[in-house]
Amino acid sequence: MEPLNYLASFIQSAETGSFSAAARRLGLTPAAVSKNVARLETALGVRLFQRSTRSLTLTSGGERFLQHVGGPFSSVLEAIEGVPQDDGQPSGVLKVGVAPAFGREYLLPLLDTFLQTYPAVLPDWHFDNRAVDLIGDGYDAAVGGGMPLSQGVIARELLRTDVVAVASATYLEGKTMPRHPSDLAPFDGIVRRSVATGRAKVWTLRHDSGAEGEAAPRPRVIFDDPEAMAHAAMRHLGVALLPMPHAAPHLHSGALVRVLPGWRADAGPVSIYYPSKKLLPAKTRAFVEHVTAHFRRPEVAAWFDSSRYP
Repeated sequence: MEPLNYLASFIQSAETGSFSAAARRLGLTPAAVSKNVARLETALGVRLFQRSTRSLTLTSGGERFLQHVGGPFSSVLEAIEGVPQDDGQPSGVLKVGVAPAFGREYLLPLLDTFLQTYPAVLPDWHFDNRAVDLIGDGYDAAVGGGMPLSQGVIARELLRTDVVAVASATYLEGKTMPRHPSDLAPFDGIVRRSVATGRAKVWTLRHDSGAEGEAAPRPRVIFDDPEAMAHAAMRHLGVALLPMPHAAPHLHSGALVRVLPGWRADAGPVSIYYPSKKLLPAKTRAFVEHVTAHFRRPEVAAWFDSSRYP
């Protein structure tokens, strides 16, 4: 397989413009990638890159070679990955990136039946609120919301998420209940900081009638994790604007109640992301289908429906 290793080092270096970035993708050292490319150049008798201390650029010969081998090489890799193992059963390490609270609450319960059905798969899950680099970091799949849909990545929507205002009954006791989002201004706010921008999120809520209003309670605490916000609300610290996956369990139990019933914001979809390969590895295809089938069930979709929690 050495020629394939040489080609992989060349193609990844060409795509990233760096031996170091290629090494991270391939799980090698930069020195190993550089050596593989040098051996390929020796075998071809052609210099493929112009190297300097600050840049790595393709030569004209390198550009022509990349055009010829890039597509066929991807097909060869997909064919290798698609070869059935263990009598056709999905197997191997399944590297998945998941949002922490969503993963713990809604994905971990799916592992039992998945592992019973596919015992040769070894889940390797990474819990992080930040969007992962699916291709660059070698993930098989990721589950979350708001991930940029980069080239080579497919997203399958699992559910749409509403953002609703919630608080504990104890916190609301004795207060005049708001009727419009602007009425939240004097309330203590459990505010979320955007991981991407570092700024506090401000939501525009829409009513079933079509009216709109900005919900901006007075910041009392600022968190970057929606599950922490839910727990702060249950400790009577104020009003939180939460996506339904984080609000639903506590609305269902009665630990939190809706503020501004009928008002909501669209937070976009939660999706499962995976590489757009013609021959998707069996382990990835099995996981995607398993998760998607679960969230397509009517009773699961109803759990996230904000209208059932007036």
